[in-house]
Amino acid sequence: MSIVDTPERRQLRELTRAFVTREVLPHLDDWERAGEVPRALHASAAKLGLLGIGFPESVGGSGGDLLDSIIVTEELIRSGGSSGLVAALFTHGIALPHMVAAAGAHSGGSLGGRLGGTASRGDDSLVERYIRPTLAGTMIGALAITEPDTGSDVAGIRTTARRDGDHYVVNGSKTYITSGHRADFVTTAVCTGFSGSGELTLLVIDKGLPGFTVGRRLEKLGWHCSDTAELSFVDVRVPVANRIGAENTGFLAIMQHFATERLSLATQAYATAQRCVELATRWCRDRETFGRPLASRQVIRHRLAEMHTRAEAARSYVHEVAARVAAGEPVVTEVAMAKNVAVAACDQVVDQALQLHGGFGYLRDAEVERHYRDARILGIGGGTTEIMNEIIAKGMGL
Repeated sequence: MSIVDTPERRQLRELTRAFVTREVLPHLDDWERAGEVPRALHASAAKLGLLGIGFPESVGGSGGDLLDSIIVTEELIRSGGSSGLVAALFTHGIALPHMVAAAGAHSGGSLGGRLGGTASRGDDSLVERYIRPTLAGTMIGALAITEPDTGSDVAGIRTTARRDGDHYVVNGSKTYITSGHRADFVTTAVCTGFSGSGELTLLVIDKGLPGFTVGRRLEKLGWHCSDTAELSFVDVRVPVANRIGAENTGFLAIMQHFATERLSLATQAYATAQRCVELATRWCRDRETFGRPLASRQVIRHRLAEMHTRAEAARSYVHEVAARVAAGEPVVTEVAMAKNVAVAACDQVVDQALQLHGGFGYLRDAEVERHYRDARILGIGGGTTEIMNEIIAKGMGL
């Protein structure tokens, strides 16, 4: 029995599949055109326990581990959802972990112990004010790291936070923020040294604070149902109680949680590839040209076989690496390789799947067309393919 094929995890797959069939498929095209998913979808997912998968019950989660989270992501896409839907519905997967870890540090737990430093007294209150409501589907959170001048260079963040009594005064801007328009709060990386010094701290900034402006909705190639925003901070006063962990521990916290974000993106990549193999196979069985089904031709069968092989190989490797991460192994290099392997497989498979669909694949009515657009971001988000190669090269001693 595979580590991801236990009776409990098969039930989790069935639960996710039923959720997608009932709550997502009838509406996804409309959400794509609207540019966002409704807040009610978060409540529906929370009611089933899907939002809380991978988060401890002590903070309002459903329990489970990284592999359980991967199963939900994989099944959501393979059931007809999309990576854009994953980004919109599970943004809390990147907005909350730093808070959960810091609360663990305050209580002496192992999660926070890996953050370094001592958690602030505000960390326990963050659980009640942000984590529990988000996992219950009544709040939406976002993560703000990227800036107009700093993408992969996290240490170069220029948004500053100056201490003023019981508050920080925040100035700067963020861009490409997933769920930035709908978010009630934003876990924000700020520089608490001089601008660009790399001395980073994480603050939870509430929407509606004076000086906090959500800018224009960014129009994108893909992930249309996932709203993306620019954020601006002008003398925004944020309570010190909204700090996550100790001051100047933000960079380490961000780096430590990149592993799970990258594995999530890797999962979205191989799952998209698997879904496109299924769509292309179905199409080639049903589509006839010159009086014969496409699948009756050897060249088509071999192409489908190669697509299936790439998708399954990527899935197996991502699962192996995820199991090692869940076990606490320091596998930074392997995580980077898993992301690149899965993204490469996705790029190849999605391209071939659309080609096999012919002219229909180019239409918005074709599901494969959405996957083709959505797939392009996977080699950029969470660290580009080039950054992953730098990590791999460093792991090789180069």
